[in-house]
Amino acid sequence: MKKSKKMMALWLTAALAAGTLAGCGGSSDQGNAAPTTAAPAEDAKADTTAAAGNEAPAPAASGDGAVYYLNFKPEQADQWLALAEAYTKETGVPVTVVTAASGTYEQTLKSEMAKTEAPTLFQVNGPVGLASWKDYCYDLKDSAVYKDLSSDDFALIGDDGSVKGIAYVIETYGLIYNKKLLNDYIAMDGAVISSADDIKDFATLKAVADDIQAKKDDLGIAGAFTSAGFDASSDWRFKTHLANLPLYYEYLADGITSTDAVKGTYLDNFKQIFDLYITDSTCAPTLLSGKTGEDAASEFALGEAVFYQNGTWAYNDIKDNEVADEDLGMLPIFIGADNETNQGLCTGSENYWCVNSKASEANIQATLDFLQWVVESDAGKNGLAKEMGFVTPFSTFTEEYLPANPLVAAADEYVKNGTVSVTWNFTTMPSEEWKNQLGSAMLEYAQGTGNWDAVVTAFVDGWATEYQAANN
Repeated sequence: MKKSKKMMALWLTAALAAGTLAGCGGSSDQGNAAPTTAAPAEDAKADTTAAAGNEAPAPAASGDGAVYYLNFKPEQADQWLALAEAYTKETGVPVTVVTAASGTYEQTLKSEMAKTEAPTLFQVNGPVGLASWKDYCYDLKDSAVYKDLSSDDFALIGDDGSVKGIAYVIETYGLIYNKKLLNDYIAMDGAVISSADDIKDFATLKAVADDIQAKKDDLGIAGAFTSAGFDASSDWRFKTHLANLPLYYEYLADGITSTDAVKGTYLDNFKQIFDLYITDSTCAPTLLSGKTGEDAASEFALGEAVFYQNGTWAYNDIKDNEVADEDLGMLPIFIGADNETNQGLCTGSENYWCVNSKASEANIQATLDFLQWVVESDAGKNGLAKEMGFVTPFSTFTEEYLPANPLVAAADEYVKNGTVSVTWNFTTMPSEEWKNQLGSAMLEYAQGTGNWDAVVTAFVDGWATEYQAANN
């Protein structure tokens, strides 16, 4: 039996200290990658020799089996191709990696699964995603990759006890902020805080942001917050990640972990944080439809804004520009809920590996061997932790896998200080269509062509409609 939920906080502290967190899928506006296969090495052998130290030997090549991985994360496409090539060179087993375009994973998966050569390894985003693909999920309970998992909290377990999916990355998001710019503001006459530590609730966050916006010319910046773009490379930050906050507090108040009908209890709170984003911004709300994720990252990286809602995966987009590593910090996304002064950052996973049970026996075994190599070999662990920047939930990732990321250090401080992490309840959102309708209503509201009532309708009524459609 793996560790219980009581151990999750302790494990997470160690995991956050041990590496960086990678981007939520869809944070890149990359197009579909062409299928890429690592060619079998001519001198590959079925058995390999263990490396020096404690590293496990690579799994033996599995006959005529092959691996086809449909990757969810465009921002790690190149690293997965490199890892596939390294595995093929070592074992002779061909590995194909295809990366879906941003925001198209589900439709790409449906299309690829209908083909003769379907993916042998794919992803679901949690319980809702699993509901659509559970009949295609091989039981991983006897696999090496499941045995290496540190806790069942990171597995999708069916009603019959079968292990349908395994999370491979733990991620955190919140409000990234520029310490230097915030300190420049604090040094000005009339600043409403004396330290970033004073920002412990929405009221204080709003007072600070409003004052920064009023003094932006004196500070030499374009706005308090980066642009809240609603292009496909950016809208997920709001229709999914920001929408998680009212959902989290409603679930917490009602003592539930999912529902067929949300009440919208905290949608007034959702409105006030979204209003803050679009009024104390680097651009006018009327421009948001064309603003991209790259725009927001650039605005922050070039020192044009103080606050930037995103996750620790955004470090690669920020570093080596105008913001020094020591000037990067993170704050919780406060929305004005009761007792939010002890709120932490948003931490969880929506990336679960699943092995296609409809694949041939040889391909299933080849895929299981590949996953074992990824989480046990030095090359695989380096690929996940250092090249892709993942914090993983596997016990095989020890202290030597420590990619440098100041945002991870900031996230770890919140865990160590005893704040309550906000769980990722957006994995229970009923469908991608629900998110899209919510995002459209939010954009219309921001642009002044719609009202907030339409956002409430999309959130509440849309949830019931999409839940019913998905569960009939």
